[in-house]
This record gives sequence, structure tokens and C-alpha cells, in this order.
Amino acid sequence: MKNLRRKFDLYCYKNRNKGIPNLMLYIVLGTAIVYLMSQMSGNYLLYNILCFNRQLILQGQVWRLITYPLTYGIDNLLLMAVSLFCYYSLGRAMENIWGTLRFNLFYLTGVVMMDVYCMIFGGVASATYLNLSLFLSYATLFPNAQFLLLFIIPVKAWIFALFDLAIVLLDLFTLPFPYSLFSVISLANYFLFFGKDVLNVVPMSWRVNARRLFRKAPTQKKAKVIQFDAGSYEAAKAAPKAPYTHRCTVCGRTDVSNPELEFRYCSRCKGYYCYCQDHINNHVHIQ
Repeated sequence: MKNLRRKFDLYCYKNRNKGIPNLMLYIVLGTAIVYLMSQMSGNYLLYNILCFNRQLILQGQVWRLITYPLTYGIDNLLLMAVSLFCYYSLGRAMENIWGTLRFNLFYLTGVVMMDVYCMIFGGVASATYLNLSLFLSYATLFPNAQFLLLFIIPVKAWIFALFDLAIVLLDLFTLPFPYSLFSVISLANYFLFFGKDVLNVVPMSWRVNARRLFRKAPTQKKAKVIQFDAGSYEAAKAAPKAPYTHRCTVCGRTDVSNPELEFRYCSRCKGYYCYCQDHINNHVHIQ
């Protein structure tokens, strides 16, 4: 699986300029047009033509499978404008980091996975979870980015991300099937594209403490007398005392030696190269 992910990352990097550039701009503009026309006309005719409807899709209105992302709506005009601008900014940031092809595949995967699940088990696909997967992706790459709660209180992205994931987990255990899996399947593109990197939304210090807490105590073994020279003794003292998960390619610091640091993988380097927070934006890309 790790080799497959590396090949996929390399393929996306080599073809990063292919696909639909500035995809989020078209989605946001289309959503704004549908919203304004629905509000001005008052009959929501265009909204009803484009939204997801399983019964009508089975009758031949297949365009609803790809047009429902344009039916995202909030009653308040100001909140709608702020939301669209926010999601456009997140989409542009993700496309700049990943490239056009990878971002297109990410968004398309979310659309298709939601379509398949809703067509088989029922339910209504909406743009809400697509936008949520977009925010979670941004929060995973930039957990320390700040958002203003109520336009006043600065809150870091990882706090919002953990709150959203907690709600998804709560739905998984409280709602009946098939609705219990709907939120998880709706975020399938996020889990597929990030894998175990979804843990990046959890602060590094929390993860280090959790590993120390759940690490099994070593079993007691009978001591053995081993003959070794002074050189091997010094080498044993210099060996790392604990394994590490992340190691900066530039400075060599790890999540064990410096648990307070955040570590990220560079999408522009050819391969799987990890960097600490001091060098993720300040290093020479390996090609």
C-alpha cells in the first residue's frame, strides 16, 4: 500500500498541471448563481433541477449525479458569501500545494463515492460533506492555521478538524444503518488521500504522550553477560533510545527527540521526504 501511494503521488506530481485548473472557482461561481436565482425567483426551480434525487436519477435525470455540488445553500446571504469565499480560498490553497490533477481527483472521488453510496443505500448527497472534506484536508496540512470563530475568536484549524471528526464518529455509533455510514463514506476522499496522515490534525505532543501511555512494558528477561570492547560500548550509548516516526530530512530532528515540533511531507519533492515545521517551507526540493 505504501509503494502504491508513492507511485500515485509521483504520477500526480508529473501530471500536476493536467485537469481543470481553478476548479473551485467554477464550483463557487455556479453555486452562487444557483443560490441567487433561487432567492430572487422564490420558487427554487433551478435548485430542484440540479439537486440530488435518487428516484429521478433512476428515471433518467443522470445529470444530478454531478450537479448537486452546486446546490449548497445557507439562508443568510452574508454567511453564504463568507462560506463560498472560504471554500474557494481553501480549494485554491489545496490546488497550489497538490497540483491541478490531484485536486481534481480528490474532489471527483468525493462526488463519486457519495453518489455510489446514496444510489445503493439511499440518502441525499449534498455539497456539505464535500466542503467538509476540503476543510479537513487543509487542516491536516496546516493544523496551526487560524480561523475566526464568530469573526472574532481565533481558533486553530486542528481544533475545528477534531470537532468535525468527533461528530462524524458520533454519527457512526448513534445513527441506524445506512445513515450511520453516510458521513464516513462522504469523507472517503479525505481518508483515501491522506491515509494515516489524518493523525496530523492531532498535536505532535499528544501523539507522543499516547505512544508512551500505550506502549507495552518490556518483558523481564534473564540477564546475560556479554563481552564487548569499549568501542561497541560507546556505539551502544550513541544509538537512539527509542524509534521515531518522523525525521526531518534537513536538520535530522525527530518526533522523539523534539516532540514539540510538527512534521510534514513535501508534495513537491520526488519521493517521500519529511521536514520539520522550520524547514517544510524552507528547503531545496529533491527531484
